[in-house]
Amino acid sequence: MAFPTAVNNQITDAVTQSNVKVIGEAPAFAMGSIFQAAAHSTGILFENAVSSQQQQNSLSLAAANQGVMQIYSVDTTAAAGATEKVAQTGVADNLTSLLTVLTSFKPSPYA
Repeated sequence: MAFPTAVNNQITDAVTQSNVKVIGEAPAFAMGSIFQAAAHSTGILFENAVSSQQQQNSLSLAAANQGVMQIYSVDTTAAAGATEKVAQTGVADNLTSLLTVLTSFKPSPYA
């Protein structure tokens, strides 16, 4: 600072010290602001995760409910027939019946 000035030295020293204090505190305030923003963003992230989990839980309950309703609405006889068609458990019975019918048309050796 250039001497002599028209302003009292104590005033210039007070203004200079307050400016140095503000400049010295600026990085700390900036980091505090960054940390606060990061904490807020993390909080929103967890809120969205919980909301998504709740929606998935509701969807799974609805899907299970629909499945149970479909199971209870199926006719048991139709279900047994469909199961037999899918598993092809009646194939041996069908072949035996066909063989019986075919052997009944064969000419008898005694005729």
